[in-house]
Amino acid sequence: MDVLVFRALSLLGLAVLVALAARRVRLPYTVGLVLAGVALAVFRVDAGLVLTHDLIFDVVLPPLLFEAALNISWPDLRRDLVPVLSLATVGVLLCAAMVAAGLVWGLGWAPEPALAFGALIAATDPIAVIALLRENGVTGRLRLLIEAESLINDGAAAVLFTLVLAWAVHDPNAAGGAFGVVEALVEIAGGGVAVGLLVGLGAVLVAGTSEDHLVETAVTAVAAFGSFLVAERLGASGVLATVTAGVVMGNLGVLSPRAGLEPALTPHGRTFVIEFWEFAAFLANSLVFLLIGSALATIDFAREGYVALAVGVLLALVGRAVAVYPVCLAFSRTRWAIPYNEQHLLWWGGLRGALALALALALPPHIAQREDILIATFAVVAFSVIVQGLTAPFALKALGLAPSNNARS
Repeated sequence: MDVLVFRALSLLGLAVLVALAARRVRLPYTVGLVLAGVALAVFRVDAGLVLTHDLIFDVVLPPLLFEAALNISWPDLRRDLVPVLSLATVGVLLCAAMVAAGLVWGLGWAPEPALAFGALIAATDPIAVIALLRENGVTGRLRLLIEAESLINDGAAAVLFTLVLAWAVHDPNAAGGAFGVVEALVEIAGGGVAVGLLVGLGAVLVAGTSEDHLVETAVTAVAAFGSFLVAERLGASGVLATVTAGVVMGNLGVLSPRAGLEPALTPHGRTFVIEFWEFAAFLANSLVFLLIGSALATIDFAREGYVALAVGVLLALVGRAVAVYPVCLAFSRTRWAIPYNEQHLLWWGGLRGALALALALALPPHIAQREDILIATFAVVAFSVIVQGLTAPFALKALGLAPSNNARS
C-alpha cells in the first residue's frame, strides 16, 4: 500500500512539473505528458500502473466525460444538435468505412480486422480535444461543436465497434440481419441514454434535498461513475450514459438559471462542483497521457513496417476528412452552416487518444491480426497527440480562429 501511494504521488508530482514546464515553453500539456511518459519508459522507471482497457474505462473516462458534459449548455447544444449528431453518427460510419476500405485494398488486410480498426479509430478523443480547446482559450459555437461532437462521437464509435466485433468473431448471438443490428443499436445506444437520464435526474433530485456542498459533490461523483458502471453492466453504452448524466446534471443542477429554472444545487455547491470536476479531470488527464507515453515507448513499431504505419496514419486523416467535409457540405445552405475554417479545425483537431486505445486493448486474443490493430492504433494515437497536438495551436492562428481573432466566441 505504501508503495502504491508513493507511486501515485510521484506521478502527480511529475504531472505538476510537466504542467509548469509546458506552460513555460508553450507546449500543449497533453503532448508534454506523453513525452514525459516516453521518458519514464526509456529510463526504465516503473510507474506502477499499466495502460489497460479496464483502467481507461473504469477510472479515466467517467470523470473526463462527466466533467466535459457538465459544462455543456442544453439550449446551446439544442441549436446545433442536428449537425452535431450528423457528424457523430454519419461521420463515424463514413470514417470507419473509408479506413477499412483503404486497409483492405491498400495493405491487404482481411475485412474483419480492417472494419474493427476503422470503427475504433473513428473515435475522436474528447480528452485530448477538450484539453486542446481549453489550453488555447477557444469558446463559443466552435468549442460547442467540437466538444459535443467529440463526446457523442465516442459513444457512436464504441457502439459501432461492439457491433463490428460481434460480427468479426462470428458471434451467433449477433446474427439476425438488419433487425438484429437495429435491436443491438437500441439496446446499446438507447440503453446508455436511458440509464444516463435516469441516473442524472435521480442525482438532481437527491442533490436538491441537501444544502451541504460536500454532499452535493458526492452525489455528482456517484452519478458520473454510477451511470457508466450500470450501463456497462446492462450491456449498454457507458460512454453515452455518463455524457447524458453529465448534461442533465449540468443543466438542471449546476449551470446558471435559464428560462426561470433554478438550479438544484446551492450557489456554493455549484461553484465547488465545477472546481472539483476540473481537478478530477486534471488528475485523469495526467494519468492517461503519462501512461500512453510510457506504453508508446514499449511498442515495436518496426514489426508492422513504417510504410504500413504511415499508410494507417494517412488513412485515419483521410477518414476524418470524409467524416467532416461531406457532412458539413449538407448543411452549407442551412442555418447550421459551418464556415470552412471551422471545418478545417474539426478535421485537424479530431485527435485520437485514450478511447481508441481502450477499444484496441479490449480486442479478444483470438481475433485475426490483433497485434497489427494494436500497433497501428498506437501509431495513429502517437501521431495524433504529438504532431496534431503540437500543430493545432498554429492551425488555430492560421485559420483565424484564435481567441483574439474569433469573432464568433
